[in-house]
Amino acid sequence: MSSFTDTLTRHDIHIEMPNMYSVIIHNDHITTMEFVVHVLTDIFQKSPPEAAALMMDVHNKGQGVAGVYVFDIAATKKSQADKLASQHGFPLKLTLREVQG
Repeated sequence: MSSFTDTLTRHDIHIEMPNMYSVIIHNDHITTMEFVVHVLTDIFQKSPPEAAALMMDVHNKGQGVAGVYVFDIAATKKSQADKLASQHGFPLKLTLREVQG
């Protein structure tokens, strides 16, 4: 008769969380409030009330966080917003900032 011996090996796995990036939307005096709300609802998936509140925050404070994502998603959303703003003739500015900590 033969017997089986299971050998368990332990592998210490260290999973590092990816760096996160804020997409910052900046106020300007040309881009309409309606267009900013459109960008926030269509690209950043904000609800209309949330988009309107964020737009007013950007208007009053000069900038605001549209969302926080891993780099590839943040860069894609920024690129989509840049393209949409360009197509509509608006100078809307968005930047990426790495989240610290």
